Amino acid sequence: MSRIGKQPVPLVENVEFSIGADNVVTIKGEKGSSSLRVHPEINVETVDNEVRVTRSNDSKEQKSLHGLYRSLINNMVEGVSKGYRKQLEIIGVGYRANYLNGVLELNLGFSHPIYFVPPDGIEIEVDTKSRKNNIINISGINKELVGQVAAKIRSLRKPEPYKGKGIRYLDEQIRRKAGKSAAK
Repeated sequence: MSRIGKQPVPLVENVEFSIGADNVVTIKGEKGSSSLRVHPEINVETVDNEVRVTRSNDSKEQKSLHGLYRSLINNMVEGVSKGYRKQLEIIGVGYRANYLNGVLELNLGFSHPIYFVPPDGIEIEVDTKSRKNNIINISGINKELVGQVAAKIRSLRKPEPYKGKGIRYLDEQIRRKAGKSAAK
């Protein structure tokens, strides 16, 4: 039995839950609304201010979908109530970021600046008060989209192991390598 799928998803205050036609789950909260089409053989119902996910049989596919949809619904509830946030840090001399008119401009040591336009539902802020424009805050209600945008921005200049220059997550530790040593 799926251990994750058996757990109910508690509905927080100010969160509305509804199931529409074709098993479309819609969750509305303070930060926005999110919807998800659930597999036809997975049942979603609300009982005592909790969302319960059940499956129709015990096949291997149903067991995997059971836990998956429970986790996705839990992420949606958390996203519309609290939201998700990732922080990136830019390290390097002359490396900086600027967010203006919906476009993130990154100077990462290339001969040209890189422009990144975030998708709908993603908010980007560049922290200009501390550390000279080198912290990027990415937030939104969709956990998958926030992580995907953060990974895309990080991939523009991954941290290198010798000096540690590049874009990294704020809490990420980079394994450093020793440089060349002089031969005697």
